[in-house]
Amino acid sequence: MQNKKNLTFWDMWNLSFGFFGVQIAYALQSANISRIFATLGADPHQLSFFWILPPLMGMIVQPLIGKYSDRTWCKMGRRKPYLLVGAIVAVLVMIFLPNAGNLSFSSRLILGLNGAMWFGLFSLIFLDTSINVAMQPFKMMVGDMVNEEQKAQAYSIQSLLCNAGSLVGYLFPIFFTWIGIANTAPKGQIPQSVIWSFYCGAAILIACVMYTFLKVKEMNPQEYAEFHGIEDPSASLRMTEKGGRKTKEGLFSLLFHAPKTFWTVGLVQFFCWAAFMYMWTYSNGTIAANCWNATDTASEGYQAAGNWVGVVFAIQAVGSILWAIVIPKFKSLKLAYVVSLLLGAIGFISVAFVHNQYVLFLSYFLIGAAWAAMLALPFTLLTNSLSGEHMGSYLGLFNCTICLPQIIAAALGGVILKLCGGVQANMMIIAGVLLILGAVSVRFVTEKHSK
Repeated sequence: MQNKKNLTFWDMWNLSFGFFGVQIAYALQSANISRIFATLGADPHQLSFFWILPPLMGMIVQPLIGKYSDRTWCKMGRRKPYLLVGAIVAVLVMIFLPNAGNLSFSSRLILGLNGAMWFGLFSLIFLDTSINVAMQPFKMMVGDMVNEEQKAQAYSIQSLLCNAGSLVGYLFPIFFTWIGIANTAPKGQIPQSVIWSFYCGAAILIACVMYTFLKVKEMNPQEYAEFHGIEDPSASLRMTEKGGRKTKEGLFSLLFHAPKTFWTVGLVQFFCWAAFMYMWTYSNGTIAANCWNATDTASEGYQAAGNWVGVVFAIQAVGSILWAIVIPKFKSLKLAYVVSLLLGAIGFISVAFVHNQYVLFLSYFLIGAAWAAMLALPFTLLTNSLSGEHMGSYLGLFNCTICLPQIIAAALGGVILKLCGGVQANMMIIAGVLLILGAVSVRFVTEKHSK
């Protein structure tokens, strides 16, 4: 095995810079999907069902991207071809999705959805699929090209760029409103402030991805094998001798042999991502009702609350950036994990009781502490327990611990909301309880370093 050289700060920056653009797209989706579908006519009890699609596509796509990119060795690179294709498709969808209400669709309901909602639904499927295709290679390239000593720093840089991208994406609608672009529209249509936010997000996305694509040179198979101390993976298969025949190891086999860290961190992930699913789904309705006393989705108050969701999500991103600086100060990663999740739980629960839009800054700042831990700690713990042989496949499979809880939470959201009296603010309390359960689950996490 060769000496695993250290990368410079700018090497690690270039590896993840495209993530900044991808995260702008993801932030626009997270902050505006409930607003968009509510504006198109969705009932609050339906909103969580729209949120099933993004994690479902991620759970299907990301393991496949990991599996096939592990086997891809071409002139463009190993992970970069998937990065480029995902970004191009995402840009196209970001142009069409916010125009769902402006196109001439039938108002006739099919399975409870009008034509505009069906168009938005299929656009959302393509958007999240393409974002997942573009997002996963960044995590894999860090695992591929950064040594164990620098991985925490590299993922911290990625977390910084991720949160900076979120900050920009969340603030776009209120920025465009501030410069005079309309923030209201006829009933059933998306405001121009949101539409232009998606347009600008698409432009920045492709520019940032192209920067990483052109700046980063991935290792060739021989360099990769030497760096990770494994057999030459240029055949892109893990081969085992079986009756004189070589067979490849599939995703289910890899999952069966996953290190214990995969499962213990996955348990924590389950509670954390279910909690954030409810934040993304019900923040708009909660803030509109509590701070603007607005329930009519076409009203000025409801759309103002929609802009404010972007502001408080931006505060969450700032909190995450600052807390990411604090996390390395902890002597124990597990202690940092617990404290971060408990602070986030306090933030979630407090949102349900706040009726002043500015006091929400503190609530979402605390939520940012949990988000910082969720972005950095799971991948640091997992990649340190893996060899480089199936890095992409395992990171793709690990994404299921992010997607599956969101799918379950979204599927149950309408039922839980009904049990909570139809009050969306109560869903934020549920989110807080889920984070507390996540903090308790950290005690089961095992740390292991690959040999």
